Amino acid sequence: MAEHDPHATLPLPSFDKAPKILIAVAPFYRDIADNLLAGAIATIEEAGGFHETVEVPGALELPSAIGIAGRMSNFDGYVALGCVIRGETTHYETVCNDSSRGLTLLGLQGLCIGNGILTVENKAQADVRADPAGQNKGGGAAAAALHLIALARRWGGARKGVGFVPARDEYQIAGDSLGH
Repeated sequence: MAEHDPHATLPLPSFDKAPKILIAVAPFYRDIADNLLAGAIATIEEAGGFHETVEVPGALELPSAIGIAGRMSNFDGYVALGCVIRGETTHYETVCNDSSRGLTLLGLQGLCIGNGILTVENKAQADVRADPAGQNKGGGAAAAALHLIALARRWGGARKGVGFVPARDEYQIAGDSLGH
């Protein structure tokens, strides 16, 4: 059975400069989302990181929220948290596949993302996986983001304007004009 399989867990990376992480959570199943969030926050704080949390309506909106933040903010990494429980229609497959695919594509573009979207058959499975004292999948997603941030810092420098993305100080608030 899966619960008896040994799993390797990497130690959390250490950082000279504390990482800033956005946690995007879809609270459709509030109790499960709250447990995932508690695990993620504990892991981020254990690594000395800072976090901000935003809520979106559902798992399909998680990649969009992270993509927007990646383009318009200065987060080092992202954690996507949510839960999809199989129902009676094929909507389950659509939500699972498209949310995962969206996060993967953002990751391939260079964002450091930990995917903590549970895809389960029933609520009992979700409860076990979300429990911070159990499988702690929220903490695991945060750890994945932290490890990717550590790799990005190891292999690259600070993000600057790349292509059409302006450097942070070039953003302009609507209605403000530069130099006026």
